Amino acid sequence: MLVLLDLTYVDTEEGWLYLAAILDVHSRKIVGWAMDRTMSRKLCMDALEMAVMVRQPGKGLVHHSDRGSQYASADYQAMLKQHGIVCSMSRKGDCWDNAPMESFFGTLKTESLHRYKFKTRNDARREIFEYIEIFYNRKRIHSALDFISPEAFEAQVAKAA
Repeated sequence: MLVLLDLTYVDTEEGWLYLAAILDVHSRKIVGWAMDRTMSRKLCMDALEMAVMVRQPGKGLVHHSDRGSQYASADYQAMLKQHGIVCSMSRKGDCWDNAPMESFFGTLKTESLHRYKFKTRNDARREIFEYIEIFYNRKRIHSALDFISPEAFEAQVAKAA
């Protein structure tokens, strides 16, 4: 299994809100995410903690990210090792390695966030939560999944197993 990770930011009148997200490449489902006012390693660790708690992956899960300091930090790398997760990082300056994650962020901003001017970070948090948990994972169809949602795809795979 392969997961992709990345960070993006959302503009609010209070300042930036940073979003760390983890995407399951097989189902296109966002399996972990976290938001904060700073782009810290703790933000990324919180997203990873959510993904591990929800998915409970076996040893050998491949974790692919860019070479950001958050992902390269000793704390983050120790967390990966603790869970038996294999670390993979993009080549220097190569955004193509993480294209599905970049695509998710583009979709999030185009289909949701760009329609709003957020007064507060909490306003942006609510919209991001609803987009990921209510719409994207459960309802949004994907051409890569034969035009069904990530949740429907995972249910279909589970039923076939």
